[in-house]
Amino acid sequence: MTQRNSTLHRPLGSLSIAEDAVKLAPGDAGWTYTGLRVLMVHPGRTRTIETGDFEAFVLPLSGSCVVEVDGARFELQGRDSVFTRVTDFAYVPRDATVQISTKDGVEIALPMARCENRLRPKYGPANQVPVEVRGAGSATRQVTNFGVPGVWDHADKLIACELITPDGNWSSYPPHKHDHTCDVVNEEIYYFRIAGRDHETPSREGFGLHRTYTDDGEIDEDVVVRDGDVFLIPRGYHGPCVAAPGYPMYYLNVLAGPGNERSMAFCDDPAHTWIRDSWEKQELDPRCPVTSAEGRVG
Repeated sequence: MTQRNSTLHRPLGSLSIAEDAVKLAPGDAGWTYTGLRVLMVHPGRTRTIETGDFEAFVLPLSGSCVVEVDGARFELQGRDSVFTRVTDFAYVPRDATVQISTKDGVEIALPMARCENRLRPKYGPANQVPVEVRGAGSATRQVTNFGVPGVWDHADKLIACELITPDGNWSSYPPHKHDHTCDVVNEEIYYFRIAGRDHETPSREGFGLHRTYTDDGEIDEDVVVRDGDVFLIPRGYHGPCVAAPGYPMYYLNVLAGPGNERSMAFCDDPAHTWIRDSWEKQELDPRCPVTSAEGRVG
């Protein structure tokens, strides 16, 4: 049965609790491993986070902060917005008390995964984060691989990366999946930010489109997403994500699953996998990459 009233699309505000713009535990999503918090720390304030049985990345979305955990202290330079710079970040382990303080205010994403092994805290410098340009033509996009296997192996279950899609372009394309019919099973979260007319400042003025569907037709969703929205992907093909003309799109991908090894293995929808071969004959969109550790590029 096709889902008409979406339980997978969580618009801005539907997951808000107090100073958390997003507070999503695995149980809230109906699954086991993957979670997300997006929170504010106001100027001159400190917030204390108990990680419990979750490992997490501390990822500044806007602003800078200091992270203190297990006797370690990390100064995160951060950025003005997700559309202006690749940021530094910190990894924090399960069963930890994390203090986040800021001089001028900071908005932070905490992609999380329930895990078994407790690792030490670790700092991730922005200048060591690989920025990949993927696709071609109108499917050109930037993938910022800060927390993926092979780049960041200091995690037990957690996988995360950022994508920026220039306005008018398509990403997460061709549609693909990470579920029990593929080589890996991952629960996945998409957290969207949409830039306004200046292409740098997040705004609810703009919008994008997102599609998720399954072969059996149980999930078949085409939704409008706006700044701050979340979309849950328990299974099935996801993509494309389309940035409306005039409004660049960012999304944070958070993945985790039961496998012993972290993996982003995927399977394309066979009907559309031919698209990858077509990229060989197309030029890259010169707007990508959009950002680097030094600032805006494209």
